[in-house]
Amino acid sequence: MNYLKVVQVLVRTPLCSNFNACPQEMDRADRQPTLVSEERVAHIKKKIETIKIHIQRLNEIKGKLSQLPDGQLCLTDPDARCMATRGRQTPTVAYNVQTAVDAKHHLIVAHEVTNVGNDRTALTPMAEKAREAMGTKELTVIADRGYFSGEQILRCEQRGMTPFVPKSITSGYRAKGLFDKRDFEYIEKDNEFRCPAGERAVHRFTTVEHGQTIHKYWASACPRCPLKPRCTTGEYRRVHRWEHEAVIDRMQRRLDQHPEVSKLRRQTAEHPFRTLKAWMGATHFLPRTFPRVSTEMSLHVLAYSMKRVIQMIGAQPFMAAMKS
Repeated sequence: MNYLKVVQVLVRTPLCSNFNACPQEMDRADRQPTLVSEERVAHIKKKIETIKIHIQRLNEIKGKLSQLPDGQLCLTDPDARCMATRGRQTPTVAYNVQTAVDAKHHLIVAHEVTNVGNDRTALTPMAEKAREAMGTKELTVIADRGYFSGEQILRCEQRGMTPFVPKSITSGYRAKGLFDKRDFEYIEKDNEFRCPAGERAVHRFTTVEHGQTIHKYWASACPRCPLKPRCTTGEYRRVHRWEHEAVIDRMQRRLDQHPEVSKLRRQTAEHPFRTLKAWMGATHFLPRTFPRVSTEMSLHVLAYSMKRVIQMIGAQPFMAAMKS
């Protein structure tokens, strides 16, 4: 697919096949116009007109881009968007397919096609779809790190579902070889942190960042702490805590107590995806735009589910169930 996010135009039309000699040829043509044949002049004028048409077309695309909220425009499929892909140098213009898979039978109980480039907002909506499809009130939701979002995990708990989502390690302190937040122990009854040096980082103030209420803590002993070179390059090491971070703490304790859920997720969610990709082969979705792509995905899911059920109970019971 042709993907345009930033439009840049670079035009240079050489007058000769030897690129390095072009400036000299142009200077010679300026001094002696008779050296340039009429055919060559006509050819150059035709190239200039072609370039002008391309520039006009790119300017039109630039105008369309300025009107799009996400600054993205796919020329072959207006609904497709740029997706972050692991292990590739450049992103891919595509769709993001979400699935919820039953751990017992490996059936896809819910799916959705989106053009959102990440999974951080998909946890609760997909869990709700799965719970509705399975007709149950309680649900254990297992997802990979890409789905981690404090707000989504909070909503899952509020709606009676139990999430298991490992937290992404994105600490800038850890990348610099310094203590990260996990080295600071939160003492709930005192609303304080105990730092690696044993000092208390007390609550200082509360602020709102990106719509979240954040509490900030630091210890008065930071400037004279012997571990400061391993902790921070500033005067004080500030520790942040989201107002609902107890939800994350509870989930982390569940993950620590049940390390096998990561393996269970891979065995459950990756199985149908790998099967569908094997069926589709090394290809993309065949149609374009949301409605058509969603229809194709639904057909793939239907075919997978039917084959899976036939494998579990047999063709005759399946046909009897279909007739009833």
